[in-house]
Amino acid sequence: MKTLVKTNGFAPLIPMNTLFDDFFSRDIFDWTDKNFSALGSNLPSVNLKETDNKIEVELAAPGMKKEDFKVEIDNNMLMISSEKEEEKEEKRKKDNYIRKEFNYQSFFRSFSLPEYADENKVEANYKDGILHIDIAKKEGSNKKIAKKIDIK
Repeated sequence: MKTLVKTNGFAPLIPMNTLFDDFFSRDIFDWTDKNFSALGSNLPSVNLKETDNKIEVELAAPGMKKEDFKVEIDNNMLMISSEKEEEKEEKRKKDNYIRKEFNYQSFFRSFSLPEYADENKVEANYKDGILHIDIAKKEGSNKKIAKKIDIK
């Protein structure tokens, strides 16, 4: 269904304020996660947990293989990424039928690690759709304890 718009023979006469209001109210300025998922790009969910001995990272990525991940630590930054490309083709000569499907997925997540994280003692494994990464803490380094300040 079309709306009625008055024209001058060449272009519609649209008030400028309506044009700007319509342009600036679009989802292009919505930078929340729902805008990214609408574009088909999903970031895997991550759980971070710190114990007395280590920092634990769990990244939910079902349907992947351990070879699909790249895990790096550089300058106290933990970087987890993945690129996965699939191509499926189905042919039936008797029906003159061909179907091709392409799928490409990628993500990149990075986290700042505290100074007491030991970059040389990292273990990672992938099981049941979850990538587990354990980062040991350096010997003799204690986590700074939060201190409550009284307001006078």
